[in-house]
Amino acid sequence: MAVSYNGLWKLLIDKNMKKVDMMNQVGISSSTVAKMTNGELVSMKVLEKICEKLDCDFGDIVHYSKDHDKDGRQ
Repeated sequence: MAVSYNGLWKLLIDKNMKKVDMMNQVGISSSTVAKMTNGELVSMKVLEKICEKLDCDFGDIVHYSKDHDKDGRQ
């Protein structure tokens, strides 16, 4: 599975915020942000906190796409 948080990074840019600003406002750790930066899964609770503080929905910050095998097939 492939998870992208590009929507979150774009939202931070639109709000003129840095990742560290988000960490402080939301109350999440640097290791959680590192996971997100690397496209790893984080808990729904973390996503909920982010959405609450940044006034957005899950779809605004995370995108899921199915993995493709090495030949490009699903």
